[in-house]
Amino acid sequence: MFAELSIATVMVLLTVVIHGAGLFGLSRVLRLEAREEAAAHIHPMSPRGMAMTLLLVFGLIALHGVEIWAYALLYLAIDALDLLREAVYFSTITYATIGYDDHSIAPGWKLIAAIEGVNGVILLGWSTAFFVRVVARMGRD
Repeated sequence: MFAELSIATVMVLLTVVIHGAGLFGLSRVLRLEAREEAAAHIHPMSPRGMAMTLLLVFGLIALHGVEIWAYALLYLAIDALDLLREAVYFSTITYATIGYDDHSIAPGWKLIAAIEGVNGVILLGWSTAFFVRVVARMGRD
């Protein structure tokens, strides 16, 4: 159990750092775009503004994808799962807390999967808050 908790803690730290850095990067890009829009008097709901919103959505999805793949690669590295496709699928449904069952993962590593679910909920919530904040700012402009 100590090994599981240690590995899960490292993964939580890793994914939080990835997510924080990714949101920081997205925020910087959006701030630069907002300045250009203001300078050129471009409405945030213009085609260019909508393209930036799509960029934001895809950026958030990419961040979650990196975090899901990190867990999937971990499952392969510790022999908790056998196939890459199975590991990515299992990690995706666990991260998003959809989960169907945990029979496919090796019994000695189930605690990591449980913590991935909690981690995923928090990171998805963080992304949602970020997205809502960005969209609310667009509406005020």
